[in-house]
Amino acid sequence: MTTPTLGKLDLVPASADHMAAPVAATLEGWAGPAVYTAAIDPELSDTAAFCAHYDVGLDVSANCVIVSGKRDGELRWAAVVVLASTRADVNGVVRRLVDVRKVSFASMDDAVSLTGMEYGGITPIGLPAGWPIFIDAAVTTAGLVIIGSGVRSSKIAIDGAALADLPGARVIDGLAR
Repeated sequence: MTTPTLGKLDLVPASADHMAAPVAATLEGWAGPAVYTAAIDPELSDTAAFCAHYDVGLDVSANCVIVSGKRDGELRWAAVVVLASTRADVNGVVRRLVDVRKVSFASMDDAVSLTGMEYGGITPIGLPAGWPIFIDAAVTTAGLVIIGSGVRSSKIAIDGAALADLPGARVIDGLAR
């Protein structure tokens, strides 16, 4: 099998030492398409800096954000995955999907402690059981996409369509604008 190329990244078959523990646990025995990792400078893990330095298009870089809201005293958590060339419709589509009156981006402390991942590296792979993962349809048709690995020092390359097979994943048309 030929290793794909993407920008200036040195993609290699995924290995547990290049990702957060919950991500590695989810990918152990992965029956989906091949998953690759690339070591990066952790200071460049934020999307704009990463894409510029490693020559990766915003249209193949997917961001995962954690959101929360309350309903009937219950705190609800969810992940939202959109291409970096778009923005999630948080106050419209996402709020309705989470089924809350007001949805907010999770604080850094909550996002890190609940996911077991580093801020700036959070990915939809390996999230807590039961969390819904809302994926914009454009992510699933983008082909090979770059997402976080759970740590700031690497990224994962995976076919965007494979993300729809994650537990709790729902592909949503119009999730992003």
